[in-house]
Amino acid sequence: MAAISGSLPLVFNAPRRGMPPRHLADLDAEARKEAVKELGLPGFRADQLARQYYGRLESDPEKMTDLPAAMRDQVGSALFPQLLTVVRHVVCDAGQTRKTLWRANDSTLLESVLMRYPDRATLCISSQAGCGMACPFCATGQAGLTRNLSTAEIVDQVRAAAAALRDGEVEGGPGRLSNIVFMGMGEPLANYKRVVAAVRRITSATPDGLGISQRAVTVSTVGLAPAIRKLADEELSVRLAVSLHTPDDELRDTLVPVNNRWPVAEVLDAARYYADKSGRRVSIEYALIRDVNDQPWRADMLGKKLHKALGPLVHVNLIPLNPTPGSKWDASPKPVEREFVRRVQAQGVSCTVRDTRGQEIAAACGQLAAEN
Repeated sequence: MAAISGSLPLVFNAPRRGMPPRHLADLDAEARKEAVKELGLPGFRADQLARQYYGRLESDPEKMTDLPAAMRDQVGSALFPQLLTVVRHVVCDAGQTRKTLWRANDSTLLESVLMRYPDRATLCISSQAGCGMACPFCATGQAGLTRNLSTAEIVDQVRAAAAALRDGEVEGGPGRLSNIVFMGMGEPLANYKRVVAAVRRITSATPDGLGISQRAVTVSTVGLAPAIRKLADEELSVRLAVSLHTPDDELRDTLVPVNNRWPVAEVLDAARYYADKSGRRVSIEYALIRDVNDQPWRADMLGKKLHKALGPLVHVNLIPLNPTPGSKWDASPKPVEREFVRRVQAQGVSCTVRDTRGQEIAAACGQLAAEN
């Protein structure tokens, strides 16, 4: 970990593999123009290629019909290397939830989950392969960190899901991808530079990005306080979600080991800074674990601390734990869950239970990769 509070830790465990080759989605507008110039192509090809990728959701130069056939191999090798290959899709919820296991070109495995609702379609994406945060109840945390994902590997999860919805591959007919949550494998703020670049690609208008609203993007973190403050200063309007899981430092030191570095009070202070800078309400993620963090007094403490730190600028998202195979952790009983919600709300803090999806297809982060 970084040694100085206030510095930004980007990698907690050294990744074991190198980054993939350069891809168009790694490049901003100026870098795209330079890349096209390096290939000896006229400048207008930069926007043309970007419109194919971001606008038409096309990643195969052989299908880019406005590109001369003689250029396609050259452009493909230089700007469209194959980043992710589908290992398998698994579906549930009457076909409305689809989890994808991807293999990167160095055989790294990662996951994304597409969830279709009546009023929206949400994609949960990964920002790292594995995770170095070591939270003991999380399948990804148990696996450890393999490496950071590149900007393009993050963005391409989104492009592929948008294309799948457009083409009617998900139950319910053709549709549009509307929401993105960085809640898949990894700690997004531990891959800070690439995640922020990916957010900008995802939310910029064509030809610079996929055109999804920043307000429909959520970035999750276990509480890297300096990085939360840095993200606030980016002046984005994405939602911040903080995986708190308990309001007391004693237990959180065990459940979320990074708490030894940045305790609850410091995390909530950074969250308030983010809320004030962005104007967005912060989401507090709380996985409810039977006989571990579901006691009534912890609900009272959670409500009091959040009300004091964030006032109306907070919402608690209570998550029924999705146990991983062989884990000692289990979900709290429904009566306990209901009482927890009631007590948090009694402190003047908004609190709801997340609609769980995909339990029968190992949709908790890291489960599908662990099986492979």
